[in-house]
Amino acid sequence: MPASPLDAAAPGARELLARHGLRAKKSWGQNFLVDPGVRRRIVAAAGVGPADTVVEIGAGLGALTAALADTGAQVLAIERDPDLVAVLREVVGARVTVVAADALTFELGEAALAAGRPLVVVGNLPYQITSPLLFALIEAGAAVVERAVLMVQREVAERVVAAPGNKTYGRLSVMAQQRASVEILFHVGAGAFHPRPAVTSTVVRVTPRAAPLAPVPDLALFAEVVRAAFSTRRKMLRRALAPAFGEQAARAALARAGIAETRRAEELDVTALARLTTALAEERG
Repeated sequence: MPASPLDAAAPGARELLARHGLRAKKSWGQNFLVDPGVRRRIVAAAGVGPADTVVEIGAGLGALTAALADTGAQVLAIERDPDLVAVLREVVGARVTVVAADALTFELGEAALAAGRPLVVVGNLPYQITSPLLFALIEAGAAVVERAVLMVQREVAERVVAAPGNKTYGRLSVMAQQRASVEILFHVGAGAFHPRPAVTSTVVRVTPRAAPLAPVPDLALFAEVVRAAFSTRRKMLRRALAPAFGEQAARAALARAGIAETRRAEELDVTALARLTTALAEERG
């Protein structure tokens, strides 16, 4: 996509911070994207235009916000740091709705209702709250979030897309894949940010599913089964499940689901865990 006019004209992160007497807050995980090429790739991956409503999480100094607004989309820029809200408003002006709020408590459903269509979510997620934010977006569902293009820590991205048998495969992988399609788009080095983070970042596209990947009688029970199964990764399933469901019920459900008692959670795919959930529901009556 063509460069935004702001790529050349807008002040850089260091200049904006200095002008307002601010520094990046390490305790808040603030690392501002300064590479215009990466910014353009994220906006292109979001694929938004005038018909879309975009919610940007952690808008920060507004560089990505401005590029999103250049597409003609309606942009809601979410920023919880009160020190940055004034900077953000200076950068983006009246063409963007700046919302001083915590992304974890922002009502996506209300925003989608007001927009009259599902939202596109874009953001550079703070590392400390990546998992709860990711779960919140996925659990909002396809009726609220059409798709999300997110920058996360590379380690988190690899865990989300991991397959059974991979050492990074775990509860996050299963819960994300059950409710959404997730793909890794590209990696971003530390030099693309100010200040430089100590990790590599990865841009992922998350598309919530209209229905779970594998049918289960109760999504809450599925979450309970997955939590118990992965609570002690190295234990056999009958032992891992026993504290939550009782050994007798766990063994009976494993037999009903056709899963050997000696298998471990890291060996089971989403479909097998859904089958186990159904068996446990039947054991409970």
